[in-house]
Amino acid sequence: MTVQPHRRAVLFVTCIVDQIYPNIGFAAAELLERQGVEVIVPRGLTCCGQMAFNAGFRDDAYAVAGRTLEILRNQGDVVLPSGSCGAMIRHLYHELFHGTRHETAAKELAQRTYELSEYLVDVLGVVDVGARYDGVIAVHDACHGMRYMGLGRQARTLLEHVAGARIVALSGSDECCGFGGLFAVKQHQISEAMLQRKLTHIAECGCDLVVTGDASCMTQMAGGLSRSKSRARACHLAEVLANRVRS
Repeated sequence: MTVQPHRRAVLFVTCIVDQIYPNIGFAAAELLERQGVEVIVPRGLTCCGQMAFNAGFRDDAYAVAGRTLEILRNQGDVVLPSGSCGAMIRHLYHELFHGTRHETAAKELAQRTYELSEYLVDVLGVVDVGARYDGVIAVHDACHGMRYMGLGRQARTLLEHVAGARIVALSGSDECCGFGGLFAVKQHQISEAMLQRKLTHIAECGCDLVVTGDASCMTQMAGGLSRSKSRARACHLAEVLANRVRS
């Protein structure tokens, strides 16, 4: 039976998903559509401006984010498969646009912006999306999503309803994986040490999958797991929930 759309939402897939991991974007769209959400992706939607903002290039961030703000005007709910980009819009746009002509629009956009797991659980009231994975799953809490947006409970709630899956605790799940955008380039030795600590915890918990809500963290951990010849894999929450990950 086809579910009739009862909400309308912009899917803001983020730069890294658009350019490197389109499967995550398709998975997120599929999840929303299954719940009766009409999914739209406005033409010209590109970047939230977070990278430039975090690097201190405020003028560049203002230009990029200002364009995004205009595209998202009057578009309804905005959903992102990323706690870091969600945090930029919901918690840092007010700083970027404070005292400018965009200040009111930024505050309004923040009130209708959600991370994917948050939208499914807290807005739509969904806990079981009909997913299945026969294996052991651990959860890594991405920094911005956890600390800015209070995420973590939502992903675990959704994963606990994945048929066949056993959820195990990951020691240091709330510790950074070492990515941090430009930090991983400028402070690569510290980044690598943080990643190694994360890989040790992943090995200790015995999971098949380490699941996160941010593609950047997924990239960092997946690279480390591959280089260390680990049998564990890193993947995005949306991929598991949309049955796009094989056991």
